[in-house]
Amino acid sequence: MDVLALGVQADERPLLEEAFAGRHTIRCLEVALDRDTAPLAAGYEAVSSSVNADLDAAVLGTLAAGGTRMIAQRSTGFNNIDLAAARRLGLTVARVSYYSPYAVAEFAWTLAMAVNRRIVRAAGRTRDFDFRLDGLLGRDLRGRTAGVLGTGKIGEAFTRIAHGFGMELLGWDLAPNPACQDLGMTYVDKDELFARADVISLHVPLVPSTRRLVDATALKSMKDDAILINSSRGGLIDTDALVDELRAGRFTGVGLDVYEAEAGLFFLDKSLEAVTDDTLARLMTFPHVVVTSHQAYYTREAVTQIIDTTVRNITDYAEGRRNENVLVPPEPPGE
Repeated sequence: MDVLALGVQADERPLLEEAFAGRHTIRCLEVALDRDTAPLAAGYEAVSSSVNADLDAAVLGTLAAGGTRMIAQRSTGFNNIDLAAARRLGLTVARVSYYSPYAVAEFAWTLAMAVNRRIVRAAGRTRDFDFRLDGLLGRDLRGRTAGVLGTGKIGEAFTRIAHGFGMELLGWDLAPNPACQDLGMTYVDKDELFARADVISLHVPLVPSTRRLVDATALKSMKDDAILINSSRGGLIDTDALVDELRAGRFTGVGLDVYEAEAGLFFLDKSLEAVTDDTLARLMTFPHVVVTSHQAYYTREAVTQIIDTTVRNITDYAEGRRNENVLVPPEPPGE
């Protein structure tokens, strides 16, 4: 089967080509899948999209008109795909249900430690041979409280690291995770978690009920010296409200690997262009805020698992099998 993969990173390309070799013919493009690039997929029965793709009804319609019948997204999240439109068009949609939770959990703690210990500021100074310690005072994590919103596989991995630091553990989720409870986690409502936690990390999916879960009210209820980490989805935080709190001098630090309006920005080189996103530009001005470009998942282990699962999803489709990763099964158009 001929497969077109879009949104492919330079490090990812050789891994994709090696995994597909001898099974399917794959063409890799760096550009993300959106309304402008969807016509490139004409003639490809299977298309593999990245997490930053925009698969709205218009894009899906273009893909279907060009002969695409299967979409294999290389991510766990699928809030960027109009599944109802895919169903109407008879498109099969699959995702990657699972990959290394340690990649994201470890990166979330990397962000937390970076803002707590002022690593970015310190590294910038020492490159200029400025070895002062002014403004670099951090805090011990031992004995402090970690609040984990979402205690699935990634949240559990984050909790295990917090337990290793010797932290008190608070969790919020639809149902408790027994493994987290065994580590000493106490489940509380989210209002109590926001009010009590010193480090708050988000590990829930972006669905209507979690959109802007961290809104103005939640932000105001947090401790003035709290650390907020988001390595899940940008839409979980009301970014404008966050900027307001930062301008008021609140929070020890904020680490964001995702951003509400990251589509069309993240994974791209915008260094020679004028910044048109005022909210992102303001975020970048705060010395205790670290923004990275949706890279928490980006380890060799995790990317390899994502690619292997994508190959399996496409192979199963080609051979008439349906696996656990299918979001929209094959159906004739109009049914």
